[in-house]
Amino acid sequence: MFQKILIANRGEIALRVLRACKELGIQTVVVHSTADSDAMHVRLADESVCIGPPPSRESYLNIHQIVAACEITGADAVHPGYGFLSENAKFADILAAHNITFIGPSGDHIRIMGDKIEAKRTAKRLGIPVVPGSDGAISDEKEAKRVAAEIGYPVIIKASAGGGGRGMKVAHTEVDLEVALQTAKSEAGAAFGDDAVYIEKYLEKPRHIEVQVFGDGAGRGVHFGERDCSLQRRHQKVWEEANSPALNAEERSRIGGICATAIADLGYSGAGTIEFLYENGEFYFIEMNTRLQVEHPVTEAITGIDLVHEQIRVASGGGLSVRQEDIKFNGHAIECRINAEDPRTFTPSPGTITHFHTPGGLGIRVDSGVYSGYKIPPYYDSLIGKLIVHGRNRVECMMRLRRALDEFVVDGIKTTLPLFRDLVGNPDIANGDYDIHWLEKYLAKGE
Repeated sequence: MFQKILIANRGEIALRVLRACKELGIQTVVVHSTADSDAMHVRLADESVCIGPPPSRESYLNIHQIVAACEITGADAVHPGYGFLSENAKFADILAAHNITFIGPSGDHIRIMGDKIEAKRTAKRLGIPVVPGSDGAISDEKEAKRVAAEIGYPVIIKASAGGGGRGMKVAHTEVDLEVALQTAKSEAGAAFGDDAVYIEKYLEKPRHIEVQVFGDGAGRGVHFGERDCSLQRRHQKVWEEANSPALNAEERSRIGGICATAIADLGYSGAGTIEFLYENGEFYFIEMNTRLQVEHPVTEAITGIDLVHEQIRVASGGGLSVRQEDIKFNGHAIECRINAEDPRTFTPSPGTITHFHTPGGLGIRVDSGVYSGYKIPPYYDSLIGKLIVHGRNRVECMMRLRRALDEFVVDGIKTTLPLFRDLVGNPDIANGDYDIHWLEKYLAKGE
């Protein structure tokens, strides 16, 4: 087991990893920018190192500073959390060159899954169902029209190196395709420095289903069930559930088994999430995230397994702590992402939190790194906390969530709490009857 882990992140995920390390008796080091000197993870860590000014590129994305912090403090491993450097293959390679363990997959696996086109090819080779579309990058408009005609409109054009909804455009007709292709390529080039795009069939009313997987790097793989992440705004997840209200036990077992086998065959090490669009009983691979997800707590709630503990165990060479038959699903869990944003316009709302009170009671968990008097800096992601609620079934979970939202108080800034209070009372949400387009339509109606 590791002696000291450096946590290369901030906010609630840094605190989440820190707590797991303390439970395992591992010393902790956190890095921080000058803007985060008063952050909770800095206060609670055994050691902290300031690595630069507020801009991420000069601090949390500064690989050389982070490696130097490891060497100064004697950290023998790095947990990247999510975001920032968590899916940076170069970072994983540099750590390995300095004999520091990256708590995550190999740089090669990060590279494979970070390229959307190569990821799709790999998924297809491993037996994972994929969305019909081009075999690789589209070279020109003529090829785009040919592929679109073969798979049928509507189609979606996606950036190969994309993420966060950038470089994605939908074309409903051949007339739309030319503009959509050029716009997607332009956005991709500007955002990622790579204008390669590919085409897939656009599904009209899919759900976003993701499967949590783990590999030991030596040919074993397991799955921890699925999460439903269909409530989204601009391709950003807002509300997540486990298990999905759209799947039955047979479907869950089928897609989970496919994913676990694929991870084993890939020789993958650590946590990963294989994401699908799901429509009319069929799953279609869209991407794989080679890191811990923001929404991992709902999986922990229904399995009783600490996924960060599992990450650390696997990275230290201890292998998986469970076999597939050991993983049981208990009840239902929902996570709401509480952001420092206007609940209607989603404009960021940095500032000082004058009062912060979290709900409690059976089945309630709040992951947050803020506190009363904390000043939210304007430089980073607006997520300030996650409310996770667990119940014996979805009905009980929804009842508990409604009560917890009413108890949650964040004063001094605007947050998305009012949005969730609206959603929890909506009949479609209560019935689990929604898809990836539902939330944007709801917001557009101004209900």
